[in-house]
Amino acid sequence: MEERLQKILAKCGIASRRMAEEIILEGLVTVNGATATLGMKADLERDHIKVRGKLIRNAESKVYLVLNKPEKCLTTMSDSEGRPTVKDLIKGVREKVFPVGRLDYNSEGLLIITNDGELANAILHPAKKIPKTYLVKVNGFIEDKDLAKLEKGIKLDDGMTAPAKVKKIKKTEANSWIEITIYEGRKRQVRRMMDRVGHPVIKLRRIKINGISLGKLETGALRFLTPGELKKLKKEVGVN
Repeated sequence: MEERLQKILAKCGIASRRMAEEIILEGLVTVNGATATLGMKADLERDHIKVRGKLIRNAESKVYLVLNKPEKCLTTMSDSEGRPTVKDLIKGVREKVFPVGRLDYNSEGLLIITNDGELANAILHPAKKIPKTYLVKVNGFIEDKDLAKLEKGIKLDDGMTAPAKVKKIKKTEANSWIEITIYEGRKRQVRRMMDRVGHPVIKLRRIKINGISLGKLETGALRFLTPGELKKLKKEVGVN
């Protein structure tokens, strides 16, 4: 049966649909020897679909992992400049997995790693409004009026942000720690929000996605999602 190429790549565990679109646009996918284009349809049983020259097949058994990403690590599976990537931290995983969404190079914390493209696409879809919680150290003492702005929504270059949940954690002589929960996934969103209220981020750690928590997971370490976590997550995003 013919399906859109990005859907096939997601089902085969290559990437989420959003990331699959990027791979196609980069010219890294071929169908029967011809470079694929966005919107193209194919049949996995009939057509020869290759990603970076490798023939793809149906995904193996589904894997669901949590990674505590360290700073100075890219949320990609490869880097042309040889910088550390999350792939370096999941070498013991035999299945072909990928990170769901991104954390920027200087941020750390929770990443979901899987080969379930359907679930990944659902988590990233803006309509699902999946909560993501961050522990953030910012420059200066953040006042209640700034917290109110964050909670109401901040005007960024790409539009207003959705209302956030924010609370103070602690303050030092020169800095403040806050916990912020957002329901979108824009690029560097928390950092840009804090810049707009005049409190640049010094340290940023994602600690929770939709109730899935880092807990005591050490930096750079992996763990499997518990059956309860997976069941709740699938229910929230509407995936069986």
